Amino acid sequence: MNRVLIRPILKKTPYELLNGRKPNISHLKVFGCKCYILNNGKDNLGKFDAKSDKGIFLGYSLTSHAYRIFNKKFMTIEESIHVVFDETNKCEQGLAKINTDEDNQNIFLKNLDNNTKIQPVDFAKQQIENLQQDDLSKDWKIPRDLSVDNIIGQIHKGVSTRRSMTNFCNHTTFVSKLKSICEALKDEHWTTEMHEELNQFVRNNVWTLVPKSSQMNVTGTKWVLRNKSDGSGIITRNKARLVAKGYNQAEPIDYDETFTPVARLEAVRLLLAFSCMSGFKLFQMYVKSEFLNGFVNEEIYVSQPPGFEDHKHREYVYMLKKALYGLKQAPRQWYERLSHFLLSHDYERGKVDKTLFIKKSNFDIILVQIYVNDIIFGSSNAKLCEDFVKAMQGEFEMSMMGELSFFLGLQVKQSKEGIFVCQSKYCKDILKKFEMEACKAATTPMSTNCHLGADEAGPEVDQTMYRGLRGSLLYLIASKPNIMFVVCLCARFQSCPKESHLKVLKRILKYLKCTISMGLWYPSHSPIHLVGYSYYDFAGCKLDRKSTSGTCHLLGSSIISWHNKNQACVALSTAEAEYIAARSCCAQIVWIKQQLEDFGLKINKVPLLCDITSVINLTKNQVQHLRTKHIEIRHHFIHDHINNGDCEIKFVSTES
Repeated sequence: MNRVLIRPILKKTPYELLNGRKPNISHLKVFGCKCYILNNGKDNLGKFDAKSDKGIFLGYSLTSHAYRIFNKKFMTIEESIHVVFDETNKCEQGLAKINTDEDNQNIFLKNLDNNTKIQPVDFAKQQIENLQQDDLSKDWKIPRDLSVDNIIGQIHKGVSTRRSMTNFCNHTTFVSKLKSICEALKDEHWTTEMHEELNQFVRNNVWTLVPKSSQMNVTGTKWVLRNKSDGSGIITRNKARLVAKGYNQAEPIDYDETFTPVARLEAVRLLLAFSCMSGFKLFQMYVKSEFLNGFVNEEIYVSQPPGFEDHKHREYVYMLKKALYGLKQAPRQWYERLSHFLLSHDYERGKVDKTLFIKKSNFDIILVQIYVNDIIFGSSNAKLCEDFVKAMQGEFEMSMMGELSFFLGLQVKQSKEGIFVCQSKYCKDILKKFEMEACKAATTPMSTNCHLGADEAGPEVDQTMYRGLRGSLLYLIASKPNIMFVVCLCARFQSCPKESHLKVLKRILKYLKCTISMGLWYPSHSPIHLVGYSYYDFAGCKLDRKSTSGTCHLLGSSIISWHNKNQACVALSTAEAEYIAARSCCAQIVWIKQQLEDFGLKINKVPLLCDITSVINLTKNQVQHLRTKHIEIRHHFIHDHINNGDCEIKFVSTES
């Protein structure tokens, strides 16, 4: 304002009189303030490296709209438009607060008794200490009863605590803000965790130090540092993991087979429903450093851990006796080690689910479901559970043993009346992540007149954000089958999303806000019978006019499986679309029946309900399928299962 002429009568600058508006000065920033520059490929970023560099604002470019920044990392001056500024001045805020506190001090001194002596200097020092403590608590929310043992890092740098980082944690584990291994080695808390990790290697006899030769294919190693949280999102401890750089492995030399079975979510829900109906509780355990227990069959050499090299033999490498995190064959070797151990203790592997192990004793049974190193188990006899726990503790190092409460992101609450499964914490994290906490709630996941198409003329949106939102919602299907159709519908447009598609996804978030506490209820002592439902959406896809198959399966009154998928072929009639959907429902029924047979429960002629009579006649008549040669032959296997008594297809009206 000192450099611009102002009309004294109108109180406006000539620019404002000419253009009718005030000049835009939003690009002006405080000289010398702290800023962060986006790292656009100047450095080879690692997976956990910072995406920006710290800098100091120096001015503006003379040839473009960029800012001139002093990069503190590279000690150079550069120009960039991808800059985030921090114009706060904490020193001025602190002085203002101290001045206010001094005024309050003078008023306080006047009201004191004349015999009371107070040193103003001590009072000011106390106020400064309180100010520093207030700034620290405002940024990191440290409780008053904080102990020094709970502090992570150095106090004067602004630290976080194991109990006070709940707001920083999402559904996944919170990644440590340490930028390099050099910083971690200077922190005693991280070095303690690193020593504990290496002690695990010594106890499990993982490797042997050998001289390096030119014929060896040496795989590098690195440290992965992160904070571990529990089901409530509270930080429990630091975790330092030494992993191998498996992307450097050569297939015929360093590994051969890498496939390992993983439990399906349908199998987990089936086990929950069956245990609830059978009247026994489920427990969980966690195997520590599970991959270090698997034996390797190949000769694998890895480099020494960064920061923990042998000072006498720095050129040596480690030859692995057991698997290491990051190796391509590590999950397979761990599964083989665990399965051989259980089979040697008279457990039987499931016929269809290879991650299920069963042991029967007279009329009692124990069921063990494995998902990598997370294990849930339950038995009709408590003695079988005690024997299983003792056997596992004698062979492996275990932790987190107790009643099943949090498994694969699912919050499980067991009671005498039944089991309740939900993902309320995950819903809150999604709403917070995509800034939809204050949104207006919706009562339905999508509107009845919503017909999504390509919308080629619509405005485009960020593909990364759209895919991230869609992927986050996809995992919610594990406990919310009512949003499966709309989530899968939005997944068809993730290659080129438009604003209309993003609005549908945000409508789902509004619905989640209204149904955060909703989940699956498995009542106890319910009659055990299996039933399947199939339905279709004829030519529902606006892009290729393909139909959508929809199925669900109930064990008693507990829903355990549901399915929604776009059909691979274009159906020529509603009967054909329902026929393909019934085939998918029948296939899932056969899998559930075989799984229940492993539990010791045999069910014959499972009812499969649909709403088209022609489909029922088509599946029961062996000669009728000769007239439907346009339908792929893989869909006709439903005839065999219906004639063998696995399924019994029945008619059900749409209203029921």
